[in-house]
Parts: sequence; structure tokens; C-alpha cells
Amino acid sequence: MTLDLHTLLAILAMAAATVLTRMSGLFLLRHVEMTEQTRTAIEAIPPAVLMAVIAPTAFATGWAETAASLVTALAARRLPMLASVAVGVATVAILRTAGL
Repeated sequence: MTLDLHTLLAILAMAAATVLTRMSGLFLLRHVEMTEQTRTAIEAIPPAVLMAVIAPTAFATGWAETAASLVTALAARRLPMLASVAVGVATVAILRTAGL
């Protein structure tokens, strides 16, 4: 297996962008007054991102995926992100197995 220099540079650039994005968020939050309204808004970001990722699947595929997207959206209101994704994956697997 060979690794092209351009591919390696692209991987390193994406890793740097990811790290810098996360670090800048932590740095910027130090300078924000954390009121209850701000905290609520920040806590709403992960479910919103999850919905943005699964929304195209919900509307562009079959009934099993649409139902699983709805279940995932409901789970995201109460569960952590990873648990919500796991619920969605399990739901689509069960519905596909059932023939929907």
C-alpha cells in the first residue's frame, strides 16, 4: 500500500481543521457569559446537528429509514448523541429485517 503525498496532506489538513474548530469553540466559550438561556442554546446544538445529518435520509429513502429518522429525533430529545444514533441504527435494522 502506498500513500500519495497529496492524500497525506489532505488528511493532515482535515485533522488540523477538526482540532482547531474544537479548540476555538472551547476558547470562545471562556469569554461568553453562561446564562441559562445560553446553556440551553448550546445544549440544543448536538441534536440539531444530528437532525441535519439524518434529514436527507429521512426524505430521500424508504419507509424504514423515515421511521428510524423519526425515532432518532425523538430519542435525541432525551438521550445522549451516541445513544440516539444507536437507537436509530437499531430501528432501521429492525424495520428493514421486518420488510418495511
